[in-house]
Amino acid sequence: MRTFSWADFASLFAAMQWTVALVCIALAVGAPLGLGLALLRGHRLAPLRWLAAALQQLVQGVPLLGLLMFFYFGMPVFLGVEVPAIAAVSVAFIIYAAAFLGQIWHGGIQAVKHEQWEAAACLGLSKWHQFRHVIAPQALRLSLPPTVGFLVQLIKGTSLASVVGFVELARAGQIASAATFQPLLVYSCVALLYFAACLPLTMWARNLEDRLHGAR
Repeated sequence: MRTFSWADFASLFAAMQWTVALVCIALAVGAPLGLGLALLRGHRLAPLRWLAAALQQLVQGVPLLGLLMFFYFGMPVFLGVEVPAIAAVSVAFIIYAAAFLGQIWHGGIQAVKHEQWEAAACLGLSKWHQFRHVIAPQALRLSLPPTVGFLVQLIKGTSLASVVGFVELARAGQIASAATFQPLLVYSCVALLYFAACLPLTMWARNLEDRLHGAR
């Protein structure tokens, strides 16, 4: 047995980079997909609206841990090849982020008053330019606080990736705890690193909410 050292803390900090990388991957791919779902929810064709809503309900109705298990154990079955943990975990988080961001942004679009569409139409703008120049800026303003709040939850949710063996911050904490037999100290450091990652985003979200409330 050995004691917890700075080298162990450095390994936790290094593993945190994988946590950040996983969040970045989920946002880089999931955000465009989420925007697509949000736009489909407002499409004039009912089947497309139903399809987008059904996909969101399906993903939101399954725990994140269930998605991780499904893709980690299911992808090798469907593809017939071994899939690295990072690939399975990334796909699960991308789909998870797309569903929830799509829901948030759809709500932001719906929150813009219908009169804004009518006013934009009176200016002779096409549907695309109505959305781009009039609706989207207002929807973005309304959606920013919940989007940042979801990002905080996404960072904390990456800890579930340790269940399938992906070595991010939580998994590195498990390894260090088993090696040093000092779980309280190890997990205090893990919690501190999560706190350091989430606090700036939490403060930003609160600031955005205060500014939005003041604007009203």
